[in-house]
Amino acid sequence: MSLEKKIIRVLIVDDSAVVRQTLSSILEEDPNIEVMATASDPYIAAKKIQSEVPDVITLDVEMPRMDGITFLKKIMTQHPIPVLIISSLTEEGSKTALKALEYGAVDVIAKPRMDTKQFIEESKIRLCEAVKAASQARLIRHTPSFMKVEPKLSADAVIPKAPTLSMIKTTEVVIAVGASTGGTEALRVFLEAMPVDCPGIVIVQHMPENFTRSFANRLNDLCKINVKEAENGDSVLPGHALIAPGNKHTLLKRSGAKYYVEVKEGPLVNRHRPSVDVLFRSTARYAGANAVGIIMTGMGDDGARGLLEMKEAGAKTAAQDEATCVVYGMPKEAVKLGAADKVLPLDKLAAFAVKPF
Repeated sequence: MSLEKKIIRVLIVDDSAVVRQTLSSILEEDPNIEVMATASDPYIAAKKIQSEVPDVITLDVEMPRMDGITFLKKIMTQHPIPVLIISSLTEEGSKTALKALEYGAVDVIAKPRMDTKQFIEESKIRLCEAVKAASQARLIRHTPSFMKVEPKLSADAVIPKAPTLSMIKTTEVVIAVGASTGGTEALRVFLEAMPVDCPGIVIVQHMPENFTRSFANRLNDLCKINVKEAENGDSVLPGHALIAPGNKHTLLKRSGAKYYVEVKEGPLVNRHRPSVDVLFRSTARYAGANAVGIIMTGMGDDGARGLLEMKEAGAKTAAQDEATCVVYGMPKEAVKLGAADKVLPLDKLAAFAVKPF
């Protein structure tokens, strides 16, 4: 029996010929991905799907004849296919992309820019990883060796690991959360269940820059607690949640009895910036037994080792269970490492986070 990986077949839908060519060139460098076709608008895409169904669709949201949101609704109600939204880094683009996630898109990433070598290489990594994650997504109706990419870095690239010393337990608890593919909806459920007096929360959700601000504002409107995009030096307060800004690492720090966040530049860690491992490692160091760690749905292993470091430092930890994950990757890796005290369905995670002890 062949043990070769299944080739992921992708349909690219974008009205820009340049973007279609750029996306095709990036994806076709990965031997596990094949661009089966491209389409300049949803009508052409629909005809192609009738003859051959792709594993993943990359979709622009602003197109002539039919916009991407309308097309997405039709796909998700008639024939669900994993859809990856490719959007511009604008405020309006981020709002539309978040709407697409509500309608069933798996993830959103920024349109690649070809302005610097670093950005080009990082775009390759992010796009290929996002397509692979989307291909594994659980839907409901409603790196090859020859690629010249940076090595997969650990949290060591941003913050060195401290000796495993459990900090003395105090009454001030902080909750650290990590999520990726499928995390926007999971975080909504998690944060909507939070009481107004919950411990302070710091979150890493893998998203592009500018999108995290719109996401935080959206959650702030829906939740009883206050939710905002983290800024460097923000205090971590009860009844408040801080979401790491896209393209920046966010670390928990402590000054006396006060927790605050440091937002900083840095290399991709586990193919991501922000990285869950970076947040979790800093939480292990500065909060120790005063922390709760939660790892949610997502592709890959970002956060798994960091959650183990939190557990070793005395924190209480939990992973989202497979049945409620869109992609059971990050939680699965954490469970394999023995990093999770509990494996819980999504609707039980908030209660655990508030009263784990």
